Amino acid sequence: MNYSQLIKELNDGAPDSVYLILGDQSYLSQQIKDAFTKIIPESERSMNIGSYDMEDTSISAAVEDAISVPFFGERRLVMINRPYFLTGMRTKSKVEQNVDDFLEYLKHPEESTVMVIFAPYEKLDSRKKVTKALKKVAVTVEIGKLRENEIKKLVTEKITAAGYNIDHDALDRMVELTGGKLTAMMSDLPKLLLYNNDSKEIGIDSVNGLVSRSMEQNVFDLVNSVLQKNPKQSMDIYHQLILENDEPIRINAVLIQQFRLLLQVMILQKHGYSQGNLAATLKVHPYRVKLAMQTVRKFNYDQLRDAYIGLVDTERQMKSTNRPPELLFELFVLKFMKSVG
Repeated sequence: MNYSQLIKELNDGAPDSVYLILGDQSYLSQQIKDAFTKIIPESERSMNIGSYDMEDTSISAAVEDAISVPFFGERRLVMINRPYFLTGMRTKSKVEQNVDDFLEYLKHPEESTVMVIFAPYEKLDSRKKVTKALKKVAVTVEIGKLRENEIKKLVTEKITAAGYNIDHDALDRMVELTGGKLTAMMSDLPKLLLYNNDSKEIGIDSVNGLVSRSMEQNVFDLVNSVLQKNPKQSMDIYHQLILENDEPIRINAVLIQQFRLLLQVMILQKHGYSQGNLAATLKVHPYRVKLAMQTVRKFNYDQLRDAYIGLVDTERQMKSTNRPPELLFELFVLKFMKSVG
């Protein structure tokens, strides 16, 4: 089931007993929480809605709430957040999780309770008994892997509902600046709506002026300026990233990831992989693959490889010497541009 289908089901007033909301999309997660909250009459919410963070609370407490009879109402809503025990990840949480109670509940979910598990993870550990049991019972809603057209549709619907219009170029630019991240786009919408309050038309100029650039977009611009042998622009973007409180070693690590992605995309494309196949195989956001495909058309394998090796060496020096990180990056840029000149 997808997000739109879930909202329709809830609006129709026919919720299932157990839901698994899978994926890290803060905006959609909040919309879903709001939609589930509305299935409980407002006067009953304080007594019949429970929310539990598994990094702070035991699953047993959530199960105990779920098996309780609704208080002067027909339904109880139990929302479970960050169920790390469904994954292979480690956590600093000191809470002992007795998943046996949860497994027992899943065998016979309470008819008067709607249990919603919000798992903000890329994937779950399907080998675990508890994960298998949950997937067998729950209605799974994938919200983490939205296509670009789905993201645009959700943003456009929000804008239209507010009584505004946005042109295609402005919408494309929003996607570009935010790296295709729905939550970031929705966060910037209030600024755009306020700025364009008189005209009710959102154009590319206001998008360029008001939408925050994602680190991924800045890194994409930095990668291209390096490959295009533009040292001044490269250093300007690099210093802007530092001013935005990104540490030099983190910027370098993201650059290494980006050049690795470019090399992978170039190699796999030669083996016949399409954009969709590339995103699935490399397990990265489809928009990042789209940008990578645009970049690799302009450059050759040797350039990408040399930049990747140079950045790996720069990272080694950042970790092993006392030389200023900014100087090491500047030396990398100059050395790379001289080698491909």
